[in-house]
Amino acid sequence: MAAVRISSRSGLPSLLLYLGIGIALGQDGIFDVKFDNAELTQVIGYAALVVILAEGGLGAKWKEVRPVLPAAAVVSTVGVGISVGITAAAAHYLVGLDWRQALIIGAVVSSTDAAAVFSVLRRVPLPSRITGVLEAESGFNDAPVVILVVAFSAVGPVEHWYLLIGEIALELAIGAAIGITVGWLGSLGLRHVALPASGLYPIAVMAIAVMAYAAGAMAHGSGFLAVYLAAMILGNSKLPHWPATRGFADGLGWLAQIGMFVLLGLLVTPHDLVDDFWPAIVVGLVLTMVARPLSVFLSLAPFRLPAREKVLMSWAGLRGAVPIILATIPMVSGVEDSTRIFNIVFVLVIVYTLIQGPTLPWVADKLKIADEPEPDDLGIESAPLERLRGHLLSVGIPAKSKMHGVEVGELRLPAGAAVTLVVREEESFVPSPTTVLRRGDELLVVATDPVRDKAEARLRAVGEGGKLAGWLGTSGGSGVSGTPGNPGPPGIPKASGTGGSAVRQAVKPVRPVKKLGPADDAPTTNARRS
Repeated sequence: MAAVRISSRSGLPSLLLYLGIGIALGQDGIFDVKFDNAELTQVIGYAALVVILAEGGLGAKWKEVRPVLPAAAVVSTVGVGISVGITAAAAHYLVGLDWRQALIIGAVVSSTDAAAVFSVLRRVPLPSRITGVLEAESGFNDAPVVILVVAFSAVGPVEHWYLLIGEIALELAIGAAIGITVGWLGSLGLRHVALPASGLYPIAVMAIAVMAYAAGAMAHGSGFLAVYLAAMILGNSKLPHWPATRGFADGLGWLAQIGMFVLLGLLVTPHDLVDDFWPAIVVGLVLTMVARPLSVFLSLAPFRLPAREKVLMSWAGLRGAVPIILATIPMVSGVEDSTRIFNIVFVLVIVYTLIQGPTLPWVADKLKIADEPEPDDLGIESAPLERLRGHLLSVGIPAKSKMHGVEVGELRLPAGAAVTLVVREEESFVPSPTTVLRRGDELLVVATDPVRDKAEARLRAVGEGGKLAGWLGTSGGSGVSGTPGNPGPPGIPKASGTGGSAVRQAVKPVRPVKKLGPADDAPTTNARRS
């Protein structure tokens, strides 16, 4: 817990602190714990990586990933191939490794680490286009890299390269199909089946993600791609009790990182790293300054992205625990000098993560592409009411939300949805249509099944665009009163979308609306004209 606090305060990638803890516990450390089981490390590392990829997929916003999906797919496949070739050539000609060892190192270090990328990028205010490419790339590129490392570590030479490329494409296709299928079926089930306790939803979501990995691996596809895609679909499906699920997945992700990095720190022998220090520096320099930039610029050439954004993406190719875990594959397979491969990868990851992670905000600032932080998203939690055919939406208004200062009536919720309770400063009350919402308020919104999605879309639109959402180009949700798709005067909300009026209409007939005369309209003429 202290390491988590220090890493979040200092901006250092957390893996450095956890690896340091493992080294301090292990050989040459304070407690001199001897641990050399590479096979166990690989198994636990794979399990931790599944959890980390699931957490990253759950946090990926489809609206950010969708526009950059083709670019991320090309970088994580074609870009990986370019990086492997250049890095392997440097390891062979500059360090003196044979081609098999050089190709293994090139493949191992060409994968960006999901845990490192997620932990660093989410603290740097970058445009969504850049973060979308980098996060999707880190989630996608583990799959082809694992296939390459296993192929290079296998006994005997790789005779037909076109067969290897075909095998990679087939495994990626199988993994993608299974991930999408499991994610869609899982989200469909969780939205329509009410579980007996809210605490079961986070467990069910993570179980579905792990199931996607298992199904992909059993079908001889890419389980890593399957788990990431399944988690991404689940994360964008508006599941019940979503804030609790995200918190649970985040905690599991931290636990997986801590356990994996400490174990890797235990596995390494510090005094053996001295001889491989400079070879690791040379290979890492070529990877960082030549291979990574060329892979980014060449693979993204068909896409119209500014050169400075490509420069930042080149610098943001963070390595972490994934390359170190993959470096255990040749150790388990009995590749010659596999311990040296592991040591070179370990030193490379430590040194260049220590350089790239903390300097990423500075590079973004110098390139003048640091973006203003986006307003906090509304914390909307949904609980299904199966017997009543409705939903309870718990809405928290964050500090930077434009819902601050908006009256309840100005929310213009669709018919069938109503704000029934407001909690403010530990006091709750039933709002009226003129109640002004404030930062920190928590709202309880009741919505029937048919309008549940429309109500949430409208709440998010007001949170992003204020009371005029839908009138000034912001999204207002389809079919919502007062939006361009269903226009209505912005100052006169429909009765069914305000405060407790929907409840009142359920118990007594709706009276005809009295036609306003000059006297009736006088007090609010200016507001309605504006």
